[in-house]
Amino acid sequence: MHVNIKRMRQIVFYKTAKGDAPVVAFLDSLSAKQAKKMTWTLRLVEQLPRVPSQYLKKLTNSEGIWEVRVQVGSDIFRVLGFFIEDAKFIAVHGFQKKSMAVPKLEISLAQKRKKDYLKRYE
Repeated sequence: MHVNIKRMRQIVFYKTAKGDAPVVAFLDSLSAKQAKKMTWTLRLVEQLPRVPSQYLKKLTNSEGIWEVRVQVGSDIFRVLGFFIEDAKFIAVHGFQKKSMAVPKLEISLAQKRKKDYLKRYE
């Protein structure tokens, strides 16, 4: 008898050395409708073996930074993070996107938090 165990990813919200959780603060700033869609999308990242690029995409010209992509009406939101192996997504930064490309400042902040996380936890 074979038992098919579905391996889910885990989403971890980055915390600063002081204990602040920037992505949690970002999620708390969203409207109920926006937060519901963001939560639904994060659940896809956790549960689907292959997440469609409509919802999760690796950023080019970044050091392994991925974006969780959410659109609610005309509002566009992103949560940036990185993977540890394939089983853990560390969400390090969230913001409302106002331009076509992800601003370099947002990517830079995500990369800084990634380095901090890896230094403290890995």
